[in-house]
Amino acid sequence: MKYRELVRPGVLSLPVYEPGRPIEDVAREFGLDPSGVLKLASNENALGPSPKAVEAAAQAMRHAHLYPDGGALALRQKLAEVRGLKPEQIFVGTGSNEVMVLLAQAFAGPGDEIIFGEYAFIVYKLAALLFGAKPVSVPMPNLAHDLDAMAGAVTDRTKIIFLPCPNNPTGTLTDPDDLKSFIRQLPPHVIFCFDEAYAEYLENPVDLRPLIDEGHKVFCTRTFSKIYGLASLRVGYGYGDPELIALLNQVRQPFNSTGVGQAAALAALDDHEFVARSRASNAAGLRQLTEGLERLGLECPPSRANFVLMGVADSRTVFELLEAQGIIVRPLHGYGLSQYLRVTVGTAEENQRLLSALEEILAGPQAASVKGALERR
Repeated sequence: MKYRELVRPGVLSLPVYEPGRPIEDVAREFGLDPSGVLKLASNENALGPSPKAVEAAAQAMRHAHLYPDGGALALRQKLAEVRGLKPEQIFVGTGSNEVMVLLAQAFAGPGDEIIFGEYAFIVYKLAALLFGAKPVSVPMPNLAHDLDAMAGAVTDRTKIIFLPCPNNPTGTLTDPDDLKSFIRQLPPHVIFCFDEAYAEYLENPVDLRPLIDEGHKVFCTRTFSKIYGLASLRVGYGYGDPELIALLNQVRQPFNSTGVGQAAALAALDDHEFVARSRASNAAGLRQLTEGLERLGLECPPSRANFVLMGVADSRTVFELLEAQGIIVRPLHGYGLSQYLRVTVGTAEENQRLLSALEEILAGPQAASVKGALERR
């Protein structure tokens, strides 16, 4: 018998998450120097990692032969201090991705439903399918969450609602007052998971801690992969009611976050100068990309994250032409957004390189075949 005949049936229907292409793969395919390949595909911090985190990680490597603190106590205590919470309200995981998957594992299974926006982070759908729950995708007119439609999708079988703000991959925000009103009206059998992966890029992010204190079933997640620049160390966390955190600890694997990652994250929380510099650099980059893309006649919906959408009619062609010039962006076919490419905000020089490459494509010999792909829809 083949493995496909032995595997649990639901596994065969799982879509495979497609990350941004690695620099080395693109360099090898096009015969490029890897040092000259620009990756603007995975929403990584263009300024690199927090310097304080790098120093702490190097020190922690001296103890790499020891298992990490399985409960991440020091990190949870620091996070509690920073976020105005109690340590028992915080759960640390291998990136916020794992935290959300564990939430689905703990609370959703066959016969249950998980709700999310049609253009929201694809892992929400994957988490539902992984544990046999039904994924319920709600339309997002104008690339933004429709809270009325999401409320209308709730049934007796709904277990979890996932909603990110800013949303990935569209970069859109949800009005804080509308969001809080929406949560307060949810029935008591529904857990609302608020994905705050890009919250640190906002001057005034939505704060749902008061709703947790009020007793609403709210669970929030954050990551050290984005503004802190620690994507390869895979550290994230969630916070909510202590009872919920205790249940998540029952389904997590031992030592699910590394000692090096915990040490780096702990130090990054004190790197206020780096965070401020990253936020300012990102704001300037958003303006640069938005204005530059619009000058080229490209649709560029407003974004509040560290990426923008670039509207094109033939995204696959434009993606490949950019790759040939050593610039990696992100196609969004898996999100149902086949007429967009997602572009991470880079440094000023990197953003200009992308804009110049697009201008060159428009003016070059490929223009006759791709001009339609580069015009505003």
